[in-house]
Amino acid sequence: MKRVIAIVGPTASGKTALSVQLAQAFNTEIISADSRQFYKEMSIGTAVPSAEELASAPHHFIQHKSIFKPYNVGDFERDFLSLSTELFKKHDTIILVGGSGLYIDAACKGLHKLPERNDAIRATLQQELQQNGIESLQKQLAKLDSEYYQKADIQNPHRLIRALEILQQSKSKKMAELYSQSTPERAFECIYIGLNTDRKVLYKRIAQRVDQMIAAGLLNEAKALYPHQELNALNTVGYKELFQYFDGNWNLDFAISEIKKNTRRFAKRQLTWFRKNKKIHWFDINYDLTEVTKHLF
Repeated sequence: MKRVIAIVGPTASGKTALSVQLAQAFNTEIISADSRQFYKEMSIGTAVPSAEELASAPHHFIQHKSIFKPYNVGDFERDFLSLSTELFKKHDTIILVGGSGLYIDAACKGLHKLPERNDAIRATLQQELQQNGIESLQKQLAKLDSEYYQKADIQNPHRLIRALEILQQSKSKKMAELYSQSTPERAFECIYIGLNTDRKVLYKRIAQRVDQMIAAGLLNEAKALYPHQELNALNTVGYKELFQYFDGNWNLDFAISEIKKNTRRFAKRQLTWFRKNKKIHWFDINYDLTEVTKHLF
């Protein structure tokens, strides 16, 4: 059976470096499942692989889309299946890498059969958001599905609206019940490798990465995107905080501290998601590549 090696873990854990090493070891290609690295207008703030890393192994789905064209996880699943089918004609193993758990699951397991987009419900929820703020949507979600509310990203208005849209169409069903529905089978096996480390070490790496992004020109990158801040793709840590600075609401030092804080929170949410997958074999970020490859052969 063909294999997908899925490399997962929190931000700043070294997933890109390991993906390159394994691609070279298996003489294969890499598919990104980082939902923000897809966009060509976002480079520094999404920590896209360096030119050296991109040259070290064939990469796919890196900066191949525009923030001005909607692209969602369903689109990604379709594109992944199409590309992986072609790659499996040349390789028995391909590498999938990213910290976006939903996108990893879409590739390896397939999406659940959830209700389609409902423009009428969505328009009503958008109006509710504009008139009464995100707290109103949060209260609705807590009332409709308190269990899902506890683990959802309730600070993300796009995901709040989608969840409420689904629940309103599903009437008495809860998200857990909907997600438990059958998913399509895959013609390949997914093997999961996770990278993690002590929380203090991870948080130090996150702070260092943010400082490196600022030094590399994140401020100018965000400034160029500032006129389009309403786009969903830009509701992203590293950009939305700098938009607050450009709006005059925060000073720069505070905005940078918020980027670090929100990146730490994002890393915690990533780990919460991945820890539900008991098939992940975890390694410390200071892994021995021989031990990792031994697990895969």
